[in-house]
Parts: sequence; C-alpha cells; structure tokens
Amino acid sequence: MLELKKRLLSILESPKHNTEEKLEKVCHLLDQEISYFNWTGFYFKNGDKDELKLGPYVGAPTDHTIIPYGKGICGQVAVSNETFIVPDVYQENNYLSCSIDTKAEIVAPIFKEGKNIGQIDIDSHTINPFTDEDRELLEWLCNEVSKIL
Repeated sequence: MLELKKRLLSILESPKHNTEEKLEKVCHLLDQEISYFNWTGFYFKNGDKDELKLGPYVGAPTDHTIIPYGKGICGQVAVSNETFIVPDVYQENNYLSCSIDTKAEIVAPIFKEGKNIGQIDIDSHTINPFTDEDRELLEWLCNEVSKIL
C-alpha cells in the first residue's frame, strides 16, 4: 500500500497535468492496481446546489451525473460527512444502481477548509471486498486530493 501511495502522490504533485487530468490518472491507477475496484470516480458539490456532479472517473458510463444530497450512497455521504462502506448493495434501501454488475460500494468524502466538497466513489463487482486498508487508503487519498483543489 505504501508503494501505491507514493505513486498516487507523484500523480497529484505532477506539474505537467491539470487537476482534472490528475484525478483521472488517480482513477486509472486505482482501477489497475486493485482488482476489485471496478468503477472509480469522483463527485463534487455542484456550486451552491445540494447535489453532486460527476467528475473524472474510470469504468462503465453512468446515468448518475447529478446526485441529490441524501440519495444513494454518494448522496448520503454528502450529508453524513463520513466514509460509507456497503458490503452488499442489494441490502441497502437507499441505493442508486449504476450497473447490474455492482455488488458493493465504498464512498469517502473530500474536505476542504472543513467543508465536504466532494468524494471518491468505488463500485465493486464482488460482494464485501473492501477492507480497513482500503478505507484508510481512500481517506488518505481524499486528504491529499483536497490539497490540489
């Protein structure tokens, strides 16, 4: 995990790429390195609205380009300000299905100056794949991402 963190940091600190490109490269790296990360993307607060807007991502196209606060896992994290791990999406009442292949989801919030400004969202085609190490990695990553936003 340390090696992965170093590689992620080198992307975020690269002077060659703009923020959008960096976030897309982060998605690609996570997608390549962690076999059960099957959709990896960022959502960000949409201006002054209580909704999230899809940012850079890697994976199947999604219809969920705008998500109201409180809806689905991402919308719930926008309200709770806490990482949410869903081992089995079919056990979750407030779940927005992006793909019939998705079985589990983890969402970690991104804070800037104490405000929840976005999140990283990972879907998996495996039931209950996410570990404490994944949570720690994503929370660390969100903290690092906030520094370039």
